[in-house]
Amino acid sequence: MTQVAIVNNWEQQIQDNLNLHFSQESLPLLHQKFKREGFIKVPDIMPLNIRQQMKEEALRLLEKYSERRDLKLATTGNTPRKMSVVTSESIAANSEFINTIYRSKSLLNFLEKLGGEPFLPCPSKDEEFLITRHEKSGDTHGWHWGDYRFALIWILETPPIEYGGMLQCVPHTSWDKSNPRIHEYLCENPIRTYGFVSGDIYLLKSDTTLHRTVPLNRDATRIMINMTWGCLDDEKRNLNGNDRWWAEKEVEAGTYT
Repeated sequence: MTQVAIVNNWEQQIQDNLNLHFSQESLPLLHQKFKREGFIKVPDIMPLNIRQQMKEEALRLLEKYSERRDLKLATTGNTPRKMSVVTSESIAANSEFINTIYRSKSLLNFLEKLGGEPFLPCPSKDEEFLITRHEKSGDTHGWHWGDYRFALIWILETPPIEYGGMLQCVPHTSWDKSNPRIHEYLCENPIRTYGFVSGDIYLLKSDTTLHRTVPLNRDATRIMINMTWGCLDDEKRNLNGNDRWWAEKEVEAGTYT
């Protein structure tokens, strides 16, 4: 089978799967839920075989290209980042499969119905993708926002929730990198907590949803891949500050241990 035929087959599988699991009548309700919570779990957005292949691809890339990060980030109030990562550039250069799924027209059309606005290619190539692996007790992605609006998160492997690793969110918040005020947001708003099983997928409105992963309380494995898209508002954004910790081993806003 040629590569074009393989790509067309993936596209058809995605569309057939969406038609099977989501009716047109269900989409307005899903959109409203996403609008309220800034989060929606949609594991059925992808057929099982593509989810399995995504895990195999992430494991392959982690084996070859993973880098460890352990820092606190000033632009999010010195919250921690403790994990192994595969950077966006490494993924883009070494995985035709991930690139293809990211650009699936069937996937994007569906996501735009959930989000209620166009999904645009991520304006920053170093934020297009990110694979992360939490593996040690204390590993976490501390409280933060995303630079861009939409993130589709694939939970490729996760331990039971008693190990930690859940997602916590505070929707309808905003990020001021010079004064993030995270503790104020946590005191003034309810915190929603979401548990997962391996194979889950969720959509996050990451630029206005303060979120974190609960630290692991023992050694365990939690692997995810993040796919990021922008929006029309990105033309107004001014992303100042050297805090792109996932792309560089050391950044100006980081404190390293």
